[in-house]
Parts: sequence; C-alpha cells; structure tokens
Amino acid sequence: MDRGALFDLDGVIVDSSQFHYESWVKLGEEVGFVMTHEFFRKTFGQRNDLIIRQLVPNATDEQIAKWGARKEELYREVARGRLVPLPGVMELIRGLKELGLKLAIASSTPRINIAFAIEQLSMGELFDNFVGAEDVKHGKPDPEVFLTAAQRIGAPPERCVVFEDAIAGVIAAKRGGMKCIAVTTTNPRKALEEAGADLIVDSLTEISSHKVASLLEGSY
Repeated sequence: MDRGALFDLDGVIVDSSQFHYESWVKLGEEVGFVMTHEFFRKTFGQRNDLIIRQLVPNATDEQIAKWGARKEELYREVARGRLVPLPGVMELIRGLKELGLKLAIASSTPRINIAFAIEQLSMGELFDNFVGAEDVKHGKPDPEVFLTAAQRIGAPPERCVVFEDAIAGVIAAKRGGMKCIAVTTTNPRKALEEAGADLIVDSLTEISSHKVASLLEGSY
C-alpha cells in the first residue's frame, strides 16, 4: 500500500502567521472589527468563515464569503516576495519523495493561496496533489481535509503521517486515524501534546525522512 505524507501549509511549510495576522488586521480596518493577537492565535488554522462568524456573529453568508475572499487577497499582497520555507522542510519533503511516499498539501487555506505558495517557493514538482478550503465542507478539527488528501494520493489513513502546527490540525489528523508530527511554530509543546501529537519538534531539521518512515511503520 502507498504511504502518504500530508503537509499543512501555514506554519509547517512556510511561517506565514505574521502575514495572515497583518491581513486580518487590514480586513478589520476595512469592515469594522478588531483582530487581536490572542484571538488570532486561538483560531489560526481554522477556515475563514468560522473565524468571521465568531468576529461578526450577525454577518450574512454573502458578507462572510466576500470578506473571506478579501482577506486572502490582502494576504497575497502582504506575503508576495516575502514567503520563505521553514528550516528543514524542503529537505524533508525531497527525502520523503525519494523514499516513495505520496505527498500532498492539506490546508484550511483557499486553493489559490496554496498555488501562490507553490509558485513562490518553486515546489510544484514535489507534491502529488493538494486540498484546500473549497474542497471540503468541514474545516479542522474535522478530519475531512486530511481524509480527502489521503484519498487523492491513494494512501489509506493509517499509512499517512500529517505535519501540523495548529491545535485544530493535530486533532483533525488524529480523528482521521493518522500519525501526526507537530511543529511548535505557532503553539507551545504542551498544547500540541494535549491535542494528541505523536511526535513534537521545534523544527523539521530535527527529523529525517527515514525517521518519518519509521514512525509510519510503528518502529520510531
């Protein structure tokens, strides 16, 4: 059976949290809400519609869709030319590909943002597929995004490892029956441990492709 490695985008492949925060602040200035650091950290990794409903409970579906799209426009404006891969991630991705794992990006971000990151980092040849916000009905911590990605690359959930930084993402991976390696990019180690991560690292430089393969085989 094929083995799969599913990567969240923000906070795992790129450290884009500051760009997302800046874009939420800009959107708030445009439409009339305040995005705090605390609320941003708590909801990072969730879908835009869920975040906006919490910020503006009486917003209409039309407003939510419009504001969500605008937030991502602002994000791409802020992030263009500034995106860089996190330490160790490109080496790990290439190593996993050499070992024959199927690779996918599975993110709560819109597909256009995934394509934007792939283009900015010139990594299109490394991934077999990607799943974004439009591809699922339920956002993390629901496991749908990871289960969809696993299905698209032809790897059963129990043969997949997820790389995440968000609490909701770790919970989603475990609910989907997958192994999860968490990176402390945006959340403390204790919180990731409580969410159920199988392995926690401060940087992907700490883990090799062979160790990932061993974790999948249950011998790490």
